[in-house]
Amino acid sequence: MILPKVRDPRFITVRRGGSLEDDDHHLLAMWAADCAEHVLRHFEQARPGDDRPRRAIDLGRAWARGEVRMMQARSAAGHANAAARELAGAARHAAYAAGQAAAVAHVAAHELGAAAYAIRSARAAAHEAEREAAGRRECTWQRRRLPGEIRELVLDDQRLRNELCWFVFDC
Repeated sequence: MILPKVRDPRFITVRRGGSLEDDDHHLLAMWAADCAEHVLRHFEQARPGDDRPRRAIDLGRAWARGEVRMMQARSAAGHANAAARELAGAARHAAYAAGQAAAVAHVAAHELGAAAYAIRSARAAAHEAEREAAGRRECTWQRRRLPGEIRELVLDDQRLRNELCWFVFDC
């Protein structure tokens, strides 16, 4: 489980009693989609005819742009997760990353799940001796793409939830 038992109010929207503004929620969704898309090739190589994870990423971005409703992105997240269950290794983690990215529309804190599963995908795709380095490279790639408006929020979230996320943010 990558979500904390007690929800961080910084990842709850203002209209639901938290402090997260809609613009930042949208930035979190776009960043999560970028993280998931970066490793999506691992899934698509294993299942070239299955578009569920790519569709989840696309609908997560569409939600962030105001083009679809939250429930469409949330539903796509479930379909991406279903695609993941059929596989193992890098492909499975890539599909889970896509599902987490789309789920950000529903619960902003899924942003870290997309990033963590993407790192796990990169690690699993690498040769055994290169796995830790591959994970650090993926983590660094993700951090370089963090928008300034949410950078400190995400980095603090990584610090707080690193243990829940398999310590993948030690980069």
